[in-house]
Parts: sequence; structure tokens; C-alpha cells
Amino acid sequence: MKHKCPICKAETDSAIHADFPFCSERCRERDLGNWASEKYVVSEPIFTEEEVLEGEPNTIILDLDKDSDQSNDADQ
Repeated sequence: MKHKCPICKAETDSAIHADFPFCSERCRERDLGNWASEKYVVSEPIFTEEEVLEGEPNTIILDLDKDSDQSNDADQ
């Protein structure tokens, strides 16, 4: 499976990179550090169980390829 590294956006391949979806151990560790420093957080649920049971929930589409943190690129 081919993908872009979530930290540096380099092309990665699950058949080649042992640290997939990251391109390297360095990027994998930076991601872990971001979680440890609470740069990333898990938000509250978007939908309540009642909303899901009542009908059609609203759909939210996330652009996972969008670079939300420009400072990661500058640190390299």
C-alpha cells in the first residue's frame, strides 16, 4: 500500500518501509512525541448515540492529505 508520511509527506510503501505509514523511525518518533506532548488530542464524539439511532447522522469529511502543521516541515 502506498501512502504519504504524515510527518514529512514523503512517499511511503508498506511493502518497503518497516515504519509504515511513516517513512522512517525518525518520523515515527516525532509523531509519538506529538501525542506525548498533547499536540494531538482525541476530540469529543461528533455524534451522540441518540443522534445515530434517530436517523441519518451528519457526515464530516476530513482531508487527511492536507498539511495541517507547517512547522513540521520547517524543523527538518
